[in-house]
Amino acid sequence: MGKNRGVPVLVMLAASALVAGASAAAPARPRGAASPAGRVASPAGRVASPAGRVASPAGRQSTADPDSGLTLKSGEEGTVFRTLTVEGEDRIHFEVERPDLRLEVDPRTAPGLEWGTARDVLDRSTPDLAAPYLELSARQASPWVAHPWLSHFGSGAVARFHPQADDVERWKLTVADARGEEVTSFQGRGNPPHEIAWDGRSKEGRPVTPGLTYSYVFEAFDKAGNKRRFVGPGFRVSAYRTAGAEGPVMLFSGAELSGSDGNHDLSSDAGANPDDAPPIVLEAATWLNQSLSPTQPVRISVAARTIDEADRLGPRIAQWLAPALLGDPSRLTTASEVQADAPDEGIVRIAAVGARSRR
Repeated sequence: MGKNRGVPVLVMLAASALVAGASAAAPARPRGAASPAGRVASPAGRVASPAGRVASPAGRQSTADPDSGLTLKSGEEGTVFRTLTVEGEDRIHFEVERPDLRLEVDPRTAPGLEWGTARDVLDRSTPDLAAPYLELSARQASPWVAHPWLSHFGSGAVARFHPQADDVERWKLTVADARGEEVTSFQGRGNPPHEIAWDGRSKEGRPVTPGLTYSYVFEAFDKAGNKRRFVGPGFRVSAYRTAGAEGPVMLFSGAELSGSDGNHDLSSDAGANPDDAPPIVLEAATWLNQSLSPTQPVRISVAARTIDEADRLGPRIAQWLAPALLGDPSRLTTASEVQADAPDEGIVRIAAVGARSRR
């Protein structure tokens, strides 16, 4: 820094104003504004002396613009200087110390950023994601309401026979359909059991057709070879439910769709109203929802005397069943079959099928 002797009062006042403005970080006026305390260096770094001469960095003097200068006001935001040099008869150099801003924050000890151990993570309580859903769904009406009070589908044996015979060497009970063909048979040695239960499967293992008339014949042989023959009365197999390879299998006659009130006209070509589903369809949906995944395909097979009747009945049952069935309604498919000895209203079979079996 140069010597301070002989510095005019005007230059000292200008330096004081510049120091005060730099400390307060006041905004700079446009180039050319005059300072009340004197003339201040322009952005090029020159300051006008009282005599009107400006010293360049090389020591040359030139006539300064009388309106040139820079004013910094105290108490206002403005240009921040790191160094400031005032040149007059002597040169005054100011350096402002501005240390780097450093945040002394250690993430290992900062509040809320403590490092934990694996045990802390394992022992951390897992949030219950199901609780908010259950709380919300408890106040919402579900469209998939179960109907456990319905009992259209029987389970277990579809028929029970009680033969009464003594002193029997061997016996045989034959179940026949309306055409007199054997459906299944039971036989044994010694006196027959008090009760013979039929699960509704034929001798090939297939479920028999509900809604048709069946009969049975019981034959007993004594030790002398004498045969006794009993022909039982005809009976019908009602709707029943059995277990299949992929899930429950439900079979019923189309007459079950009309119900006791007869409100469902199956002969009409009009579409089915989903809100007016027959109880037996709602019961079928209940069993499917309880036993299957919401993505597992379900097939509705209809056998009727004509293909037109079967094609009309299958989609109608699907329209009734879809709103009460969990999952995408597209997992429902229909199949039609012509069966000459089918009941007048047709035969319906609802069963789960594997993904590969779906067509």
